[in-house]
Formats: sequence, C-alpha cells, structure tokens
Amino acid sequence: MTVLSSENCSSQYQVHQTHQPLNVSSLLFLITFGKTLLNILTLGMRRKNTYQNFMGYFCISLAFIDLFLLVNISIISYFRDFVLLGIRFTKYHICLLTQIISFTYGFLHYPVFLIACIDYYLNLSKTTKLPYKCQKLFYFFIVILIWISVLAYVLGDPAISQSLNAQNAYPYQCPFYISVQSYWLSFSMVIILSVVLITTWSEVVTLVQAVRVTSYMNEAILYFPFSSQSSCTMSCKKLLLPKLLICFLSTWLPFVLLQIIILVLKVQIPAYMEMNIPWLYFVNSFLIATVYWFNCHKLNLRDITLPVDPFVSWKYCFIPLRIHNLEKIEKPISIIIC
Repeated sequence: MTVLSSENCSSQYQVHQTHQPLNVSSLLFLITFGKTLLNILTLGMRRKNTYQNFMGYFCISLAFIDLFLLVNISIISYFRDFVLLGIRFTKYHICLLTQIISFTYGFLHYPVFLIACIDYYLNLSKTTKLPYKCQKLFYFFIVILIWISVLAYVLGDPAISQSLNAQNAYPYQCPFYISVQSYWLSFSMVIILSVVLITTWSEVVTLVQAVRVTSYMNEAILYFPFSSQSSCTMSCKKLLLPKLLICFLSTWLPFVLLQIIILVLKVQIPAYMEMNIPWLYFVNSFLIATVYWFNCHKLNLRDITLPVDPFVSWKYCFIPLRIHNLEKIEKPISIIIC
C-alpha cells in the first residue's frame, strides 16, 4: 500500500492506493451495504420519544446519503457501462463518487460538532423556543444547508479537484481519503474522558460500589444515592461529574475502548466509513454530558423535560428516584442505561 499526498490537502487527508484490480466496486458495495444495515439497526435501537434536535436530523440525512451511495454503486455495478442524460457511466464513476463523498464526510465532523453543541446549549438554556413545526423546518433547513455548503466547497476546491484527477494516473487503483477532523475529535474526547476518570477516580469507585441497578418504567436504570441540595453550586458540579462519567461509560464503554485501539494502533479508516451513525450518537452523548456539566447552575433538578439522549437516560443523574419497595423490584435486564 502506497501513500500519496496532495500539496494543499495534506493537512486534511491522506490518499491511499489499494493494489487490487478495479473489482474494488464489489468491495465498496459490501462496505456500503454493511454500513447501511448498521444505520438501520442503530436508528431502530434508539429511543423513539426523543425531542427534536439537530443531531437527530443529521443522522437521518446521513442514512439517506449512504443509501444513495449504495443504490448508485449497485446500479453502476449491474449495468457496468451505460449512458444516462447524455453522461456515460462506468465503474470509474463508482470510485469517483465514493471519493467525493469521502471528502464531503471528512469536512463535516467539525461543523456538525459545533452546530450540535450550540443547539443543545440553546435548548438547555431555553433562550429560544420555536413552535414544533417551525423547529422541524429550521433543523431541516440547517441540515440541507450544511450538506450543500460542504459539497460545494469540495467540488470547488482546486486542490481537491487536482487530487481527484490524479486518479487517472492509476487506472487500476481506487484511492480513499483519511480525515484528520475525526482523528482529533476522537483524540480530544478520549483525553478528556481519561483526565476526568483520573481526577474523579475515588468518587467513581465510591459511586460504583453504592449504585443500584434496577428496572423502572420498563427501563434499566442506575440508581444513584442522591444528596438533597436546593441549589446547584460548584460543589454540585464536582458531585455531578462522576455521575455523568458513569452514565456515559455504562452505555459507550465498548465504543471508547474501540476509539483507544484505533488511536493507539493508528488505524486509518476511509472517511466514507468513519462518518457513521454510531459515531455521531457517541459524540452526541458526549456533547450532552458536557453541556449538562457546564450549565449545572441552570438545571432544574426536578425538571423531567431535560434533553433526551437516544441511548443514555441522563435524568436519573439529577432527579432523586423515589421508588417504594426497591428490594421487591424486578431483576434488571442485561442492558444498563443511565
């Protein structure tokens, strides 16, 4: 495997050439098909009662883009060489389309992270509250705008165009692109989680020993010992941090370990594979926990309408759970969600 770098894109991407014949279309089909199934499985596993948010709409749009790529790869692979609207399509266009989508996915990590962070901050602070239909249209417009903007940048950047045209020199090879944005996001989150775990190790151990796992309202929860505090102060932030960490790791620990392995082994994953719905929901949970911690003083501990995570139920970190006859409650199921 050889590595090529374009002069102006070297800071964002690396181009890897695979030494396989151009039946690579079959490999791309299998990868895209597997990713589409993963999208459907992840969207099916999420909670259905989540409120409207930017990340949810973007995940759905990503699933449609992956499905679009899968359909196009299937059609071109089946007909091999055909003309549509005066344009001749061959197997070359499978690789070209995948490259364009890889570049587009690679540039999306930072904007999506930033917009989702702003969205959760505004929703938590309740500074702006649009009607349901207006909010739905607003998120739809933002998602369409971000896709069009990034795609226009990719197609209009001379350096990227030069990199795409460089494939003509390798007629039997299909380069794939590695995004640095996802690497630095993953690296930053792993470092932050590690620092939090180290600094709150004793509190985490104490909480893990005291926490109860039970089933409540048809949902497995972590029952934290709750201290009666009327206001949220800096000491409350210190108490909240290990709870948030335990809640996050109880759901996403396997994914955190996977990120550590990828970073340590320096595994280079193509951008069209790296941008996926499980990764986005992992980032989503991290963002929600971060916004909760920074805005602890704005939270109403008795408010059960906190932003809902599709995979992590954060409200039990804040609300004292009053369950009568806790000892007689049914045994917890194997999946632990806090």
